[in-house]
Amino acid sequence: MRILTFSTLYPNATAPQFGVFVENRLRHLLAGGEVEARVVAPVPWVPGDYGWLGSYARLARIPAEEHRHGIAVRHPRYPQLPRIGETLHPLGLALGALPALRRLQREGFDFELIDAHYFYPDGVAAALLARRLGKPFVVTARGTDLVTIAQHPLPRRMIRTAAEAADGLITVSASLAEELAGLGIARERVTVLRNGVDLAHFRPAEREAARARFGVSGPAPVLASVGHLIPRKGNEWILRALPALPGVRLLIAGQGPEQAMLEGLIRELGLAGRVTLLGEVAHAELSQLYSAADVLVLATGHEGWPNVLLEAMACGTPVLANAVSGCPEIVTAPEAGRLMPDRQPETIAAHAAALLAALPDRAATRRYAEGFSWEATTRGQLDLFRAILARRRAGG
Repeated sequence: MRILTFSTLYPNATAPQFGVFVENRLRHLLAGGEVEARVVAPVPWVPGDYGWLGSYARLARIPAEEHRHGIAVRHPRYPQLPRIGETLHPLGLALGALPALRRLQREGFDFELIDAHYFYPDGVAAALLARRLGKPFVVTARGTDLVTIAQHPLPRRMIRTAAEAADGLITVSASLAEELAGLGIARERVTVLRNGVDLAHFRPAEREAARARFGVSGPAPVLASVGHLIPRKGNEWILRALPALPGVRLLIAGQGPEQAMLEGLIRELGLAGRVTLLGEVAHAELSQLYSAADVLVLATGHEGWPNVLLEAMACGTPVLANAVSGCPEIVTAPEAGRLMPDRQPETIAAHAAALLAALPDRAATRRYAEGFSWEATTRGQLDLFRAILARRRAGG
C-alpha cells in the first residue's frame, strides 16, 4: 500500500518537535512493513533568512528535501499572505504542493491515497489535490482545526465541504468526532483513532539524577508544564496558583509569545526562586523532565488529544488536567492523576495540593500508560485505508 502523508504540521530540521505526533503515527504505521509512504510537508515561502522577518526567517532554513527516521520528506514552498490571505490559504497550499506530488508520481511513487493531517488549511487543500489527481483522501482532525478555526464562517464551510468529500475521516478523540458531527457530518463516517505513546522512549528515568538535571534539590514537590507558551496552555493560571502551594517548585518547558509576560508575572508574584522557565526542551530530554516532576499540570483551554499527558504517565508521573476536549478520555483512573473542572488558580491549587498529598505509585501510573500503545491506532489505520482502496478498485 502506497500512501502520501500530507501536512504542514510535520517536524523538520529547524523544528524537530513540530508536529511530532504526526511523524510518530506514521513511523508506527510503517513499522509493520505493509505500507510504503512519502511525506509532503509544505512550508510558507519567505524571501530569505533575514533578521527583520523575526521567527519567520527560520522557514528559509528548512531544506527542500530531507530524510527523517528513514522517511523521505519534501518541503515545497507555497504562498501565504498573513491575515488577509487566510481565506486563500488552502488554495495557495494546494498550488504550492501540486508540483511536488506530480514529481513523486513521475519518479515512480504513484501513491494510492492521500493521508492529510489537520483540517484547515491542510484537509481543504488535500481535497483540492485529491480531486485534481483522482486519488482518494483521508483527513485527521487534531484539535484547534475543529475547536477554533471551524468557528469562523468561511473556514467552517470549507472544512465541511472537505469532510463531505473525504473518503475517510479520523479524529484523535471522541470529543472531536462530536465537533465534526456538529458540522453536519454523519457520526458513523468518523473513525476515532487516538494517539499512542512511545513506551520505549518515554519511560521512568533515575529520579534524583533527573531532578538535579533541572536544578531541583531537596524534598521540594515539583510541578511541570510542557507546551508552547501561548494563552491556550494556561501557564499564567498555574503561576497564579503557586502562591497557594508553599514550597512547591514549577518547571515550565516551551517557547512562545507569552514568555515575556510570564517572566513579568513571576517577578510580580515573587516566585523567582520557585519557577524555572526552561525554554525548549528537546524531545529526547522530555522523559528526564517528566521523571523529575511529581505532577504534570495541563491547564489547557482545549486540546484534541494532549500527548503530554500520556508521555508523563509513561514516565511514571501522574497528571492534573483541565477536564476539556480529549483530557477526560485519557485520565480515567486514580493512578493516572486527576481532572479539574476549570483552570482558575484556586482550582489548580486545590487539586494540585490534593494530588501531591496522595500521589499514586509511579509504577502503577506507568502500567496505566502501557494501555495506550500505538498498536490499536495502527490497526485502525490499516483497516480504514484497505477499505477505502478496496472500494476504489471496485468502482465504489
